[in-house]
Amino acid sequence: MQKIALPIALLATGLLAACSTGPTGGADSQTAGTQAAGATTTTDSGDFPVTVKTALGSATITKAPQRVVTLGWSDQDVAVSLGVAPVGAPEVTWGGNAGKSTDWYDAALAKIGGKQPTRYSDADGTPFDKVAALKPDLILATNSGITKDDYAKLSKIAPVVAYPDQPWGTSWQQSLDLVGKAFGKSTEAAKLKTDTENSIKTAVAKYPAIKGKSAAWAWFTPTDLSKVSFYTSIDNRPRMLEAFGMTTPSFVTKLSAGKPNLFSVDVSAENASTADADVLVFYVDNAAQTKQITGNALLSKIPALQRGSYVASSDNVAAMPMSSPTPLSIPTALEKFLPQLAAAAAKAL
Repeated sequence: MQKIALPIALLATGLLAACSTGPTGGADSQTAGTQAAGATTTTDSGDFPVTVKTALGSATITKAPQRVVTLGWSDQDVAVSLGVAPVGAPEVTWGGNAGKSTDWYDAALAKIGGKQPTRYSDADGTPFDKVAALKPDLILATNSGITKDDYAKLSKIAPVVAYPDQPWGTSWQQSLDLVGKAFGKSTEAAKLKTDTENSIKTAVAKYPAIKGKSAAWAWFTPTDLSKVSFYTSIDNRPRMLEAFGMTTPSFVTKLSAGKPNLFSVDVSAENASTADADVLVFYVDNAAQTKQITGNALLSKIPALQRGSYVASSDNVAAMPMSSPTPLSIPTALEKFLPQLAAAAAKAL
């Protein structure tokens, strides 16, 4: 299962914390050559062979890869943003389009003249057979949940670029660095990183109410409202809020202190008033779920719910880039999610 923004209904099944972000990949299509026609194929001189070190091992790439397969949520975007069209990628089942892809991926793919990748489900774990059938010369899993055993099996198929620290905890900048190095495109990756960060700053400057506000990203389980869970700053959602100039609430910092690998912390409904943040963000499937949460006798004591300074996110397309940010998806977050956040922040003044 991928760690993107899972809908609240799925969260109720217990697929939480590190495995709760949303989308997964896209629909079966014709395979594509990695270096797509019209794609940028320049490499940094002397980059090959190159060795990329990760938490699970080192991958040595001897030449510019021609058949890239991706696992996890973000690497398909990162690859295309660097001019490389994957031959295989996971289905995007949350926040995606009818083709089990995303509009931003499809647009970027068309721009480089690439073909849609073969899509596969990773809901039940790593699809080794489907990956092997694509005969990749490089496997990207920089923001994934692959295990040591998975890594060992995948490494028998092709070099694997895994995550740098822990599963599901990779920032979009780290993914860009790792993939850029593997592609021999570190210079391109560095420029893309700077350009993307600058675009965030430019967009955020239009919403001064956001700056300095504390923001917590929560999830509620409709079948059990005895507690509320909050993502910590090792998750990409709070990281994006921080990139927008917001801060992590002190209650989240205190509850996660001394636990560097903790993706989320819980607050009981009885202590809801202690979950004090200027802005609260949470997922819902519909208005009825919002009413269920805001009308709960205990949870309604959360200060942001009392003020109305919250974002009850039911637009998966707008929220998906917040949990799986990439140079391709971030513009959608800036266009569709940032205004919602600013409106909530204005109510916290």
